[in-house]
Amino acid sequence: MDFIDILKIVASVLALAVAIIGHEIMHGYIAYKYGDMTAKNAGRLSINPLVHIDLFGTIIVPAMLYFLPLLFGQDGGILFGWAKPVPVNMYTVERNGGYNAAMQVDLAGIVYNFTLAAFASIAITIMPSPTTADSFLYILLYLFIMQTIIINVVLGVFNLLPIPQFDGAHFIQHLAMKFRYYKVAEFFAKYEPYGMIIVLVVLMTPLSTYLLFKPVQTILRLLLT
Repeated sequence: MDFIDILKIVASVLALAVAIIGHEIMHGYIAYKYGDMTAKNAGRLSINPLVHIDLFGTIIVPAMLYFLPLLFGQDGGILFGWAKPVPVNMYTVERNGGYNAAMQVDLAGIVYNFTLAAFASIAITIMPSPTTADSFLYILLYLFIMQTIIINVVLGVFNLLPIPQFDGAHFIQHLAMKFRYYKVAEFFAKYEPYGMIIVLVVLMTPLSTYLLFKPVQTILRLLLT
């Protein structure tokens, strides 16, 4: 592992932290705008990363996805993970803003991720590619911005998937309830306890190619060309 590899790991970890912490804060912030004080009272609108760390989603999963390919002689994988979910009282949100407000809360993190990726893509187009003559701080910044694009697109796409416990499923639930398709909402609620099992199945099978990586590659091509 050379110096550039180390810088890439550092940049990736920082970009992942910004992506997943901001994602969760935005859920709590939009809920707060609709009168829900739960996240604020729990100290979860803070940018302090320690209050957002989830042992499995923030540490174990990213480490496995990145370092396991190295054990088989491949390049390091992409970093992916999630922070501890911000607590939201949807009853308060729905009482003050209806199902439309609930859907805004559901999509807040995804909008944050795609917006951050878009701004980072603008920045990367005006930054010259680093060379060995550049300072390590410039190289780190360039790698950080590049990883910000990749990681936020991955998170945005993944959270759009209708997997129980994740934002896409929550959005469909509230949309279904708005139009009184209660059986759809009940279906997702029924399988919510199995959400993490479904996540592992997606990540560890060819499903990840069609549900995650191909959409990610398409969006990255649009942002980086």
